[in-house]
Amino acid sequence: MVFMEDSERAIELAKAFNLDLGLHLNLTQRMIKPPNKPLFSDYHEQLIRYLTAHKYNFLIYNPALRNQFEYVFRIQYEEFERVYGAPPSHIDGHHHMHLCTNMLIGAVIPEGQKVRRNYSFSRGEKNFVNRMYRAIIDKSLRRRYITTDFLFSLLERLKIGRLAGALNLARSSNVELQTHPEREEEFRWLVGQASVQAFFGLQKGNFSQLKRSACRGGNPKNEKD
Repeated sequence: MVFMEDSERAIELAKAFNLDLGLHLNLTQRMIKPPNKPLFSDYHEQLIRYLTAHKYNFLIYNPALRNQFEYVFRIQYEEFERVYGAPPSHIDGHHHMHLCTNMLIGAVIPEGQKVRRNYSFSRGEKNFVNRMYRAIIDKSLRRRYITTDFLFSLLERLKIGRLAGALNLARSSNVELQTHPEREEEFRWLVGQASVQAFFGLQKGNFSQLKRSACRGGNPKNEKD
């Protein structure tokens, strides 16, 4: 995430340890260190007000904000390249807003980029309409961008006891496991023996290595515990 209090230090650490680094697009949270560009702060504030005014606004295409979405994305992308010295390995979004309808219909992210998909859920974990919406969006993403076959939250999988099923999919598909190590439960699992055993025998990689997959999966119908 650029233009925040610790952005530049975080990028320097990533460079020092040769970490795969993506752009965490921010459309909903005010910048701590906004760029000195008159239009940016105004446009960004408009997006924040729109996307946070109602929880379903991200589903609605607002043509009046088309230029704002394009400009705010471009400035953040350019800032990442300036500080990191290279393009991001992939693009995701704060609160997953990189997949809001304005971003998708407006094709704001250039075609061919590597982009984080929606979370993957098995039947019964979400209602049918929710899963159908995600399936439609993910199908559109696969046509335009490079993405993984599945995306799971580590914390959610730990809570419902279905992590093994998600990892089993990784034997034949590209699976992203999203983690937030600042959460104690996730951190303990990541540094403990359980993670060593869970990942044993699985090929691990990052977004820089990701290519278009032959699996083209999305709904883990055959996920097993």
